[in-house]
Amino acid sequence: MNDARWRQYLELTKPKVVTLIVFTAVVGMLLATPGIPPLGALVAGTAGIGLAAGSAAAINHLLDQRIDAVMARTRDRPLPKGALSEARVLIFALALGMASMLILVAFVNTLTAVLTFISLIGYAIVYTAWLKRATPQNIVIGGAAGAAPPVLGWTAVTGQVHPDALLLFLIIFVWTPPHFWALAIYRKADYAAVDIPMLPVTHGVNFTRWHIFFYTVLLVIVTTLPYLTGMSGPLYLGGATVLNLGFLWYAWRLLRSDDVMLPMQTFGYSITYLMVLFAFLMVDHYFMALAPTA
Repeated sequence: MNDARWRQYLELTKPKVVTLIVFTAVVGMLLATPGIPPLGALVAGTAGIGLAAGSAAAINHLLDQRIDAVMARTRDRPLPKGALSEARVLIFALALGMASMLILVAFVNTLTAVLTFISLIGYAIVYTAWLKRATPQNIVIGGAAGAAPPVLGWTAVTGQVHPDALLLFLIIFVWTPPHFWALAIYRKADYAAVDIPMLPVTHGVNFTRWHIFFYTVLLVIVTTLPYLTGMSGPLYLGGATVLNLGFLWYAWRLLRSDDVMLPMQTFGYSITYLMVLFAFLMVDHYFMALAPTA
């Protein structure tokens, strides 16, 4: 396979999205134990979850190729520009999905495999093929699939779903709407052109801005819960507070400014926000583990 073809297949997996998914899953693994998780579960769990995310992304490309060809953001993807055939993309997606399940069943545990499969179907089929086109609350409901990785990471190490893992799920679930609606405001014309009922299209930009603000306030509350429940300590709380002030500042500016680039700036900040927030969770976890012996 030449380099150009390899890059086309890599693009199908949405590597930036998969990187964020895998990172939050790995943090879930690390938080599940007081020390370092078993190396086998860490490596196999990361590989299995990452392959499943890549499979879901490739199916998303396949199902969305018609609208991708119209939208400015996506018209250069491999399928719309004819770089790959539908058959190749389908085989690639199925191969990634099957490899994911085999790895998780053989080297991790059945619970993680089942939950990962449900998440894959939830994003690739339920959200992409149905919810996205059915309701302006698509990203709220469909966000459950995207919020699953920390739970998958946790179960990969422990074999069970823990309340702390569900708290990590809740953080990403509440983060998803303000994150995606900021992008939807910027790409409103694209979504309108392909009849996708994103909130800015169906209810207007101002309505969406207020929803972003309210969800950001809710996110501030939810991201305080790890400290309030004793899951994390003051190091995490300090980092989360700074990050939350930044997100609130962007959400407030969206209400008061018509700067056309501000929604994309907010979208970009939201990605950094989640990665750094989970990094604080991870660092605080090991800081708390070492503190008694310091």
